[in-house]
Amino acid sequence: MKHYLIVLLLCLPALMNAQSNKTTQAPAAAAKDQPPYLQFPTPPAFQYTLPDGKVITKKDLKKNVKTLVFVFSVDCDHCKHLTEEMLKNIDKFKKAQILMVTPFKRELMKEYYDHYNIKNYPNITMGSEPTRQIMYFYNLHYFPGLFIYDRKGQFVKGFEGTAKIEDLVELLK
Repeated sequence: MKHYLIVLLLCLPALMNAQSNKTTQAPAAAAKDQPPYLQFPTPPAFQYTLPDGKVITKKDLKKNVKTLVFVFSVDCDHCKHLTEEMLKNIDKFKKAQILMVTPFKRELMKEYYDHYNIKNYPNITMGSEPTRQIMYFYNLHYFPGLFIYDRKGQFVKGFEGTAKIEDLVELLK
């Protein structure tokens, strides 16, 4: 009897796993477990406040152009370094538009904008989205967040944390 009890206890985890819902979930239910940017694979339709106070949405972005959404923190060293690298290599990004978005208030974003002279780069649009919805949309835990969309506005690839300029350039060709 003791041996049957030991065998039963050893088999119990396998039997419990057989009852798991993971393999029987419907595809629609599985999609709900994905972050919003994968469920809705187009640039988010939030309102972004530009340094001059004007408010835009994705409808104001260029059409039929590859897009890089660069979610950054105004006090993130990785973000600052990546911004500097992008600006040094801006000619490699000339066929794409870059939407730099921060969840910080416009005043802090404006300091970043002025420090890096973003006004001198016509393919970069910088906006503030202080409701932090952008963070939830992309399920961001680390800065920067980099999300690439094709000419049709469909999601291609995302990076959380640092990314190599070469990888971004390759995807935005």
